[in-house]
Amino acid sequence: MNGTNCNDNERGLLPYPVILAATKGDPDAMKIVVQHYQSYIAHLSMRKLRDESGNTYYGIDEDLRERLQAKLMRAVLSFKTEK
Repeated sequence: MNGTNCNDNERGLLPYPVILAATKGDPDAMKIVVQHYQSYIAHLSMRKLRDESGNTYYGIDEDLRERLQAKLMRAVLSFKTEK
């Protein structure tokens, strides 16, 4: 493609064997998938929070982060791959 390196176009993609293993319930592969999306999940989990003194700051809502991780894992397990 226009003289670009093919590997540059695939940067950030999970390898197919990892996806396939995760869909079959392999815990190590699932860990790799969750780690791959960890920063995106953290970004989605950012909320405006208040501390005990009433100061406002941005932080990660841990409950939301855990729910997003669980939803990702459920989606991976229900993902249908072509054989």
